[in-house]
Amino acid sequence: MASATVHSSSTSIRDNPAYQAFLVLRTGFVVAPILFGLDKFANVLTDDWTRYLAPAFNDIIPGSAADAMHIVGVVEIFAGLVVAVAPRYGALLVAGWLGGIIVNLLIVGGYGDIALRDFGLMLGALTLARLAGIKGRTLDA
Repeated sequence: MASATVHSSSTSIRDNPAYQAFLVLRTGFVVAPILFGLDKFANVLTDDWTRYLAPAFNDIIPGSAADAMHIVGVVEIFAGLVVAVAPRYGALLVAGWLGGIIVNLLIVGGYGDIALRDFGLMLGALTLARLAGIKGRTLDA
């Protein structure tokens, strides 16, 4: 069996595609959730984030739909920061959060395309968690 190392001090980043993938995914899953979270307050990407909130969830979250989206924004910012500090656990947090978003979008209806895109992002987050879990370790491939 061949062994694979994600990154070690004897291997340059240029020669290690697994570590390159880790860095790309980690950067993306730090930046994207933070930017999306900030936009829940700034409304630059869309003028109405509340249209993406399923009434079933809005009914159980205290306050208005706008308040709920502000809570979502805080969670997204937090998730991005956790990925920055602890990518293995932060990636799992992001994957779980994306799973919740997918369920929410399917309940709302009409956003299957966005739910499918978020499923792809969830797979990327799970991949990051896996890569972060083996970073610096040798595994049998």
